[in-house]
Amino acid sequence: MTGVLLTQYQGTFIGPIAKLLGILMNGIFSILNSIGIPNIGLSIILFTFLIYLCLMPLTIKQQKFSKLQAKMSPELQAIQAKYKGKKDNDSMLAQQEEIKELYGKYGVSQTGSCVQLLIQMPILFALYRVIYSMPAYVTQVGDTFRVLANNIIGTDNAEFLLNSELSSVSSAVKMYSKNLTDDNLVNGVVDVLNKISSADLASIAEHYNLSSLTYNGHLILSNGDTVGLIDRYNNFLGLNIGNSPQYLLTNAFTSKSFLLFIAAIAVPVLAAFTQFINVKLMPQAASTSGDPNDASNQMMQSMKTMNYMMPIMSAFFCFTLPAGMGLYWIAGSVIRSIQQILINHHIDKMDIDAEIAKNQEKYKKKLEKRKDRTPNINNYANLSTRNMASNNSVTKIKSNLSDSEKEAGIKKATDTYNSGNIRKNSLLSMANMVREYDEKNNK
Repeated sequence: MTGVLLTQYQGTFIGPIAKLLGILMNGIFSILNSIGIPNIGLSIILFTFLIYLCLMPLTIKQQKFSKLQAKMSPELQAIQAKYKGKKDNDSMLAQQEEIKELYGKYGVSQTGSCVQLLIQMPILFALYRVIYSMPAYVTQVGDTFRVLANNIIGTDNAEFLLNSELSSVSSAVKMYSKNLTDDNLVNGVVDVLNKISSADLASIAEHYNLSSLTYNGHLILSNGDTVGLIDRYNNFLGLNIGNSPQYLLTNAFTSKSFLLFIAAIAVPVLAAFTQFINVKLMPQAASTSGDPNDASNQMMQSMKTMNYMMPIMSAFFCFTLPAGMGLYWIAGSVIRSIQQILINHHIDKMDIDAEIAKNQEKYKKKLEKRKDRTPNINNYANLSTRNMASNNSVTKIKSNLSDSEKEAGIKKATDTYNSGNIRKNSLLSMANMVREYDEKNNK
């Protein structure tokens, strides 16, 4: 049953990226399984680390841009002050040209870090999709759930599962209703089983008598003292990352378990805290204008607000989603924070003035190349106007003839025309043909 493609994210742009990342996640899980640690939590941490390591060159470039932008900010403000209040077309074009020259001098793009963000964002969205639907991308996890799904469908075509009133089951069925079709029922059931809580999975297993099912000689579900494969996959430091902290908190109050209560609040609190630390380590964008009503300043203020809102949002999402997503959030923030400390150290050691001088030298060479190309353009222009110049010189010579010379020339042309002794294909020949045609028609 290996290599079966389960329900993967089918987005036009993010989908293919998620598929590639899924291959990487599958490889990581397979390596851990080969050394006896088939663990989703550890796979998520290693997976997140590798992705951010690959993105590090882009991150360094982004941070370097921020540093250079802060350095050139006074010059940029001076240009903006120079053209403040001037809305005519010439002034606006002049301002754009001066700003372009300034960015060129410092060797940075006017789009700034947007390009780096545009590259990173689809990868991070795809990363989320892979972690959210592990059975769809990790072969062994998917095949383990598939054994359960086949038995459920073989018993009653999944009628009991799909009509269950258990909260996590009914929620998952609604979420994956589009996948629960006759031709895709097995995949849809796998998606549902992957999202339901451990208690609800135990209830479903009891109804379908799934406790004795095995995969590769191992029990799939825990049975007494024997830990099942799914629990081994989801167990991370004693926490079942398939359950949400919200679900764990409810169980903690029901069972009056202090340790379960700590585990339930640890994930969202750590997610918010690590996100906050990450935001504080990030370099803040420099103001490009002293005017508080300026669009760039308003945008910067909005970004600051978002930076403080993100930790709160992280805590909320990590409380309601499976703890595996919270683990990804925490791992990502910790890795980014460590990465940011190293980058800040590297950027602080960098001689920013030397970097600017190097960029200015590159910009000068670029301008020189443009100047070298200008004569070539002029040559093409000269070639295209050479005939015009020669025609003008002929006209000029003709205009210098005396009246007697002009009359002699006209008489000679008239005599040639009347005699019919005209060179074939000449203008006089065509004129003669027109004269003969008129004479015939006038008779």
